[in-house]
Amino acid sequence: MASPTMVPPPVAQPRPRRSLAGPLVLIILGVIFLLGTMGVLHWDSLARVFARFWPLLLILWGAVKFLEYRQAEKDGVRPAGIGAGGIFLLIFLIALGLTATQTARLNWGAIRDEMDINIDDSNFPMFGHTYNFDDRLEQDFPAGSSLQITNDRGAVTVNSSDDNKIRVVLRKRVNAENEQDSEKYNTGTKPQITVNDHILTLNANTRGAGDHWVTSDLEVSLPRKASVTINARKGDVSVMGRDGDVQITNQKSDVNVTDINGKVDLSLQRSSAHVSQVSSDVNVDGHINDISIDDVKGTLRLNGEFVETLKLSKIAKPVSFKTSRTEMEFAKLDGDLDLDSGDLRATNITGPVRLSTRSKDIVLDGVVGDVRLKDENGAVELHVTKPGSMQVENRNGDIQIFLPDKAAFHLDARTRDGEVQSDFEQFQVNNSGNETTATGTIGNGGPQLVVTNEHGTIELRKRAAVAMTPPSDESPKAPPSKTAPKAPRAPETPDVTEN
Repeated sequence: MASPTMVPPPVAQPRPRRSLAGPLVLIILGVIFLLGTMGVLHWDSLARVFARFWPLLLILWGAVKFLEYRQAEKDGVRPAGIGAGGIFLLIFLIALGLTATQTARLNWGAIRDEMDINIDDSNFPMFGHTYNFDDRLEQDFPAGSSLQITNDRGAVTVNSSDDNKIRVVLRKRVNAENEQDSEKYNTGTKPQITVNDHILTLNANTRGAGDHWVTSDLEVSLPRKASVTINARKGDVSVMGRDGDVQITNQKSDVNVTDINGKVDLSLQRSSAHVSQVSSDVNVDGHINDISIDDVKGTLRLNGEFVETLKLSKIAKPVSFKTSRTEMEFAKLDGDLDLDSGDLRATNITGPVRLSTRSKDIVLDGVVGDVRLKDENGAVELHVTKPGSMQVENRNGDIQIFLPDKAAFHLDARTRDGEVQSDFEQFQVNNSGNETTATGTIGNGGPQLVVTNEHGTIELRKRAAVAMTPPSDESPKAPPSKTAPKAPRAPETPDVTEN
């Protein structure tokens, strides 16, 4: 009987060594973050270094894998692969590195300005800490010179002085990781004063620290006679007591101008303003949130988009107002005018009045002189003290005109899908289909009154009858006049972004 054949056991293959590339990269990242949390390295510095040099980690990973591969060949074993964990770490590292690189290229200063972010310890500790510095400047102000102020971040206040000097009090806020850096940024953002050909320039120099956040509030005193030009991108502006002209460019802040004998020019972008006691002309343009102007002895010109409200009071000379939705001109305003997205109300306004708008209810009280008015999708109410030539046109809204009871004028009124009603009995009313007309002459004749309407009623009332109405709610009220039902307004998409 033959002996069985002996089969030698299989030789065990050596297992491949685990790769050290992934752990090595994790160790380096961990050490870097540890130094950041311990305060040895600053986070902003770490971010900038990582955004620039993160591909070195990939090079290190590749170099380790290459050495491991050569060693595996030498030992005759299968080299270690990357593995699922290594692939995940590589994807994470590449994604983080690309994000950091693109983020570092952003202009964070411009983004903070656009988003209207004020950085301080309590709100944004991730950007560092806020350190405060004070500074003062003083020098002679050349006779006959004007002042130009530039401040990218910070408020500007201008007052008058009693001598021929300019004084600047500066309060600065610096955002930095530590006090040493804040001192460096403070030194690099010292305000600068230069004189060139009767123009003195004051530069707050907030950009002197590069992308590091620096805000400087300026309080400036100089001779009252000097003209002032201010360019403030981010910060409130206040100018009081000037005999010279005032020019202000501002964004996203509040502007206050008071007691000015020269001209006032405002160029605003998403700012609000209050202007008062100006002895000369006032010009305002741009994209304005809300504005109030009172006691102006010169002309007033407003041109742009007015998002919220406009308030005017006591404008002695002609007013011009123009937006994409409303155009208005009149000769003088002895009372008040309020304008928002849906209403326009004015008292004691002197013509010639030129007004063209839409989707507004209009109430003008104490009107003197000529009127040319056009509206749609809103009611019109005019209280005339001294009538002049009038041309009133409306659509999808009623028209009410209150005239002195002894007024003399020629009337030509016409409405479609509405009625003509009058306290004056001398008119000849003609109904033809869906159109009603009224023509005639009151008294000895006078100014021409032309009124046209579509889908609305025309009412002519005597002011004396209105004045006799008891003001108290408990007093007997006069019986309401018989009026036709108001025609419904045509639907329209609300427009609240401009007046």
